[in-house]
Amino acid sequence: MKKKKRLFLKFISFIFILIIIGLAGVIIYAKVSPKLKINSANSLVLYDKNQEVFFQGNESKQWVSLEDISKEVINATVYTEDKNFYKHKGFDFFRILKASYINITSHETKQGASTITQQYAKNLFLDFDKTWKRKWDEMWYTIRIEANYSKDEILEGYLNTINYGHGKYGIENASKFYFNKSAKDLDLAEATLLTGIPKSPANYSPLINYDLAKKRQLIILNLLVENGVITEKEKNSAYEEKLNIIGKDNEEELSTIMYYQDAVIKELETIDAIPSSYSDTKGLKIYTNLDINAQRNLEKTIQETIPKESDVETAAVMMDPNTGGVLALIGGKDYSDSSYNRAIDSMRQVGSTMKPYLYYAALENGFTSSSAFTSEATTFTFNNQNDYAPKNYNNTYGNKPISMATAIAYSENIYAVKTHLFLGSDALINVARRVGITSKLEDIPSLPLGTNEINIVEMAGGYSAFANLGYKVKPHFIQKVVDASGKVLYKANENKELVLNPSLTFILNNMLTATYDPDYIDYNYPTAINLSSKLTHKYALKSGTTNSDNWNIGFNKDIVSAVWIGYDNNKNLSNTEYKYAQNIWYKSVEEYEKGKDNKSSWYETPDNISSVLVDPISGKPVNEKATKKKMMYFLKGTEPSSTDKTFDEKSSNNRAT
Repeated sequence: MKKKKRLFLKFISFIFILIIIGLAGVIIYAKVSPKLKINSANSLVLYDKNQEVFFQGNESKQWVSLEDISKEVINATVYTEDKNFYKHKGFDFFRILKASYINITSHETKQGASTITQQYAKNLFLDFDKTWKRKWDEMWYTIRIEANYSKDEILEGYLNTINYGHGKYGIENASKFYFNKSAKDLDLAEATLLTGIPKSPANYSPLINYDLAKKRQLIILNLLVENGVITEKEKNSAYEEKLNIIGKDNEEELSTIMYYQDAVIKELETIDAIPSSYSDTKGLKIYTNLDINAQRNLEKTIQETIPKESDVETAAVMMDPNTGGVLALIGGKDYSDSSYNRAIDSMRQVGSTMKPYLYYAALENGFTSSSAFTSEATTFTFNNQNDYAPKNYNNTYGNKPISMATAIAYSENIYAVKTHLFLGSDALINVARRVGITSKLEDIPSLPLGTNEINIVEMAGGYSAFANLGYKVKPHFIQKVVDASGKVLYKANENKELVLNPSLTFILNNMLTATYDPDYIDYNYPTAINLSSKLTHKYALKSGTTNSDNWNIGFNKDIVSAVWIGYDNNKNLSNTEYKYAQNIWYKSVEEYEKGKDNKSSWYETPDNISSVLVDPISGKPVNEKATKKKMMYFLKGTEPSSTDKTFDEKSSNNRAT
């Protein structure tokens, strides 16, 4: 028995010695391996279209040395995140065992055991896939960092790169954002409030949930008391201190630029050519399509249009239709108030901005600008289904035949539904798919009225096919990605694909100018008639309105611009708020076009198109002496005549079956 015991002890000792030798070997290998560049690893430098830097990740110009960081921040961070930081070699094994025991006995994850070095390695070098390989990589990078850098160097890097919420990485950026002071000047109250944020920036930011941030601050203050760093009196004084939280950037910085950056990072993650672990690249230079002047002007226009006290939100996109490059993007009024990016992450009902896809389908199926349906209250009856009775805005009807151009000018719902049912639902869906709309589209009578939800970038991409006279382009933020050695890892493919007939698209684009054309004033007013005297350039324009959403999407050869207004909780918009999207759209697009030649930004008439003088409301041809006349465009051979029939003129009971 004693012999077996001695053999067992020898075996355990042998295993222990092997472990010690193995660890020693790993540490030696880590020391002789190439030194990790922790100040540049996983760094992201973003350039605008003029190759000017607008964002730097870990190569932040706000990097500060440990000597220039308040000792209150250092103490609060160490005793909150890793109190044995200066004692262990990267892994706190006692803490790991304790956390494992608590998590196993409680049957839930209540405690973590990552050290500051592990967190730093994770933030610098790794993606966020929960795989075993990633865990092993994290351990290896932790060992290499500990083997090659002092504890102070590691802590300095950690404090300069962690996320303090609202797009602020690093203690100096956070200090200036929240308190308008340098990190070296933070007092105990300010330091403990900031230290609490990285655990969950979306929850513990004092700008998002002040009460929760204070509860987190109290936990940190109690930890400092328990470890003898501060007294109970100092804790109470810090907790009760009235803090002046600024929550703003320098006035020269854009509060919305982070929305564009988020969109860039999201696109970066979809590019197969980029290594899943940025450490393999030693940092990336990302060249984007951002037009900083367009972004600045769009933000300024939004701030001047939407009252600061209003809870209404917005999303906006400006895109180059020739390439698909996104020039400016707004995901909300202010990133510091809400980092939720409505431009890339939200889906909203698009209202009547869906109708141009329908009317292109109509042109493709033999309709013309003059094709007429009767504007009248109509109930549609279907076999084995309930009746459907859509209404025009304000229940306004002409009670007479109207042209397609007039239907576009007034955004007539009756005309749209009649056209949709006349063509069959697959016609609209087919066109939407061809121009790049991938969102779910329900095969229902109300489809052309925009009852389905679509993303704003997707809609801007769809309209770019109209702006491009039928050529589809893919919306994108990134032009190219280059690694630290100058190797191009990725370059955007900006090839165009012809998906629509250019001549029919030209006709549609000209009809979309009717939305602000005084020649269409009759029993109703064009939907954007108040812009008729404000626009100095020619644009195709369509608005879309539901109870809770308002859109304006317009374009010419130079630019596609889409603006959405609404509430995150789908609250109904007021009459005043319905004007926000239109005002933001026209002011920002006019600023973008300022100084450009109006003629060069519009479309030349194709050779197979003829122009005919018509009555704009009925679409019937008229002569020069007519009091109401408008030049409209047609494929040669499809010009209107005075005897053309209205598609539904045989309907005598005001019902469609």
